[in-house]
Formats: sequence, structure tokens, C-alpha cells
Amino acid sequence: MNIFAIVDASIFAVVLAALMAAACAVGWRAGTAARRAGRTEGSATFEDASIALFGLLLAFTFSIALTKHDHRREMVVAHSNAIGDFYTCATLLDDPVRTKLQGVIKEYTTVLLELARHPATGERFEDTLAKLQAMHGRMTVLVGEGIRSGTPIAVPLTDTLNGVTSAHASRLMAVRDRLPGSIVVLLFFAAVVSSGLVGRQLGVAGNLHVSGMTSFVLLVVLAIYVTLDLNQPRQGLITVSQEPMERLLASMAP
Repeated sequence: MNIFAIVDASIFAVVLAALMAAACAVGWRAGTAARRAGRTEGSATFEDASIALFGLLLAFTFSIALTKHDHRREMVVAHSNAIGDFYTCATLLDDPVRTKLQGVIKEYTTVLLELARHPATGERFEDTLAKLQAMHGRMTVLVGEGIRSGTPIAVPLTDTLNGVTSAHASRLMAVRDRLPGSIVVLLFFAAVVSSGLVGRQLGVAGNLHVSGMTSFVLLVVLAIYVTLDLNQPRQGLITVSQEPMERLLASMAP
């Protein structure tokens, strides 16, 4: 279980801010002691290199999280288009199959939209997935009835049904695709170490810039918070827009 995908990102941000502040204080004391002992030569080079490495790690991690977020948004559009194509084919069938199939598709879209608006976790999420899978089965049965009745759109009807199930699977995988926990742990460790190194540099210089250090901690924590928030598609401040699904549901006949 990836705890960074479950626990709210703001909690990790607060914990990280406290750890970085503590690391800065420890680094300041170490730097002050080194300055008094005259052990300052050559240390700045390694500290600068470590901080630069942390910057690269933060940039790459943020880029990966943003890419995954964009992929989830694209999957919503693809899923909406697939359902819309299937619904259009269903309108060309004869009753009573047409009315029944349209009703299932509309119910399916409504459940998807409600799941996105009110995210579920654990058993509730799995129950909703089981409900959606059951709707796939009902769609398949109704498509079979339409084909046996001799509809001339048997091929496009089957293809659009396959498109809906495929898009559903792709979207589910995109939602479950998160940053590996080991990468987030490494990012946290690098942030704390970098904060300590910055504090040590200030201690060696004998000049404690409280406002500068505070700004550094806040910027790093904010960047990591946004990265973690992007990694939690079902909660947080940054969510995937459901406008394509909302427009699709509004276009369906009452």
C-alpha cells in the first residue's frame, strides 16, 4: 500500500516543514562549530553539489507527477468519447433494445460521474467498480439482443462496446498509476538533507538569514505538496476536470 497516495498531501507538507526546520537548526549548529574550529575549507563545494542534485530530483519528480495527471485527464476525454460513440450507435437500434441500452449507458455515465465527484476508497470503491462491471455485462447482453434481431449496425455496435470497456480499463489504470513510494521517500530525505546543508553554510558564514531560510523551506514544501497533490487524483486541491462526462450526460435523452 502506497501511503503517499492515501494520506492527504497537506499532512506530509506540515511534517516535512517541521523536519526541514529542525535540519536547518542542526546544520546551523554544525556550521557554527566548524567555523569556530576552523574546519571550513572545501565543504561548500560538496554542499552546493548536494543541493543541486536535490533540485534535479525535485524537478524530475514534479514532471513525472504532472505527466501522470495529464494522462488521467486524457483518459477522461477518451472514455467520454467512447461512451458517446456507443450511445450514438444505440440510438440506431429498434425498440425495445434501444431504450434499454440507452438507459444502461446513461446509468453507467451517471455512476462514473458520481464516483469522480465523490471519491470512494477501500470497499466502497471496489463495490462501485463491481457495479460498473455488472453494467458492462448488461450492455453486452443488450448488444447481443440487437445483433440477433438483425440490426445492420452489428459491427460498429460491437466495436463501440469494445471501445467503452477498453477505455474503462485504461482510465482505471491511469487512476491507479501513482508515484512509487520509494521515490517520494527519497525526495523527502533529500529535502531534509538539503535544508541541513543550507543551515550549515549559514553557520559557517556566521550569518543566519531567517527570512531567506524560511523562504527556502516554504518554496520546497510547496513544490513537494503540489507534487503529492498531483499524485492523489481522487482528493486534494488539484483534481481532474469531469466536464467531458458532464457534457455527455447532459446530451443524453431524458
